Amino acid sequence: MDGLVGKSEDGEAGGHRARLRKRLLAAGPDGFHDYELVEYLLALTIPRVDTKPLAKRLIQDFGGIGPLFSASADTLRNEGLTDPTIAALKIAEATALRLLETRVEQRPVLSSWEALGDYLHAAMAHRRTEEVRVLFLNAKNLLIANEALWHGSVDEASVHVREVIARAIALGATALIIVHNHPSGDPAPSSQDIRLTRDLVEAGRHMKVVVHDHVIVGASGRTSMRAMGLI
Repeated sequence: MDGLVGKSEDGEAGGHRARLRKRLLAAGPDGFHDYELVEYLLALTIPRVDTKPLAKRLIQDFGGIGPLFSASADTLRNEGLTDPTIAALKIAEATALRLLETRVEQRPVLSSWEALGDYLHAAMAHRRTEEVRVLFLNAKNLLIANEALWHGSVDEASVHVREVIARAIALGATALIIVHNHPSGDPAPSSQDIRLTRDLVEAGRHMKVVVHDHVIVGASGRTSMRAMGLI
């Protein structure tokens, strides 16, 4: 049985898949269009069907391969995809994020800023809901935990500040970087973002936990409050 689509690899669709596979194994992903990568993933779970039109439609509907991979399972089901097909897309997303995350692990975060930014953008930029993530660092600025602490709009609520600082103390962290996404795509900080950051800096100062930065991620890019002079 063939490793890609089993007995279904016959006819025009099967021949095309075989050619895609041959290119992938011979030269790697370089030179592949985004729709071809998605097409190949779809072919893993959709036998005897030309998946190129579906791949192109999904990328067009979602606005790119990043938003497609970041979409929730429910959203993908609404597009008519089955759970096995959704799982193929989500394992591709998880693998890509894991590769990016390994570029940051075991290295001082502040000297791996571009690698960290690439990971955060891939993980958060295309989410349709707001997520607040905190990177907890030890005295050598090595990452000891990367946790999503809450979902929903960022505000200056003291419970959020207490939650972040309490978690830092529990982990033995001496510094942190707070990150959240703007589903609008615009990474410019709001007045609420600025107030929350300043409250965290002040609370951290009393507990000897340094807030290195607050990074905001959007589809159009990312901003650093420290680079903007807001910390």
